[in-house]
Amino acid sequence: MAKSQEVKLAVFGRAGVGKSALVVRFLTRRFIWEYDPTLESTYRHQANIDDELVSMEILDTAGQEDVQQKESHMRWGDGFVIVYDITDRGSFEEVAPIRSLLDEMKKPKNAPLVLVGNKSDLDHVRQVGTDEGERLAAEMACAFYECSACADEGGAVAEAFHELCREVRRRKAVQGKARRRSSTTHVKQAINKMLTKISS
Repeated sequence: MAKSQEVKLAVFGRAGVGKSALVVRFLTRRFIWEYDPTLESTYRHQANIDDELVSMEILDTAGQEDVQQKESHMRWGDGFVIVYDITDRGSFEEVAPIRSLLDEMKKPKNAPLVLVGNKSDLDHVRQVGTDEGERLAAEMACAFYECSACADEGGAVAEAFHELCREVRRRKAVQGKARRRSSTTHVKQAINKMLTKISS
């Protein structure tokens, strides 16, 4: 059997937006009402995505980290889920600073990420419109999902994680080709230098 691709995913967002609930919904297809908001957890999960086995390590951040902790998590991850709560405008406004820090940490490459508006089952107390989430995702050049960890009928939670894995795989494949090309170029240059020395 083919070796599975390993992908490290980190989930960011303000405390209380439902990061843990989303991760647990993705891993177990269940919703759990109560979490300790100060806990940071790492999970391992395997999934078959587009007929390829992917081994995920998922870091569920507490949402209360200082900048150094966030930077450390960003250096660790291959792909990122940024979560806000559609009933909490403040959590939406924290997305841009997280993205800016991510861009800073992952220079010169844009990091693979998805934007998730959680708690879509609470539409009656919505503070952030779907169109606002879509616009922000377009500005960030990433996929956007609005979903509910509580009532995930359409499977949007799993689709968000799977799409992020696909994006990480695409980027790794492109980087792998670029590395192979550059190493081939170095070998050609070394051979040409040797041949030049021999002929002179």
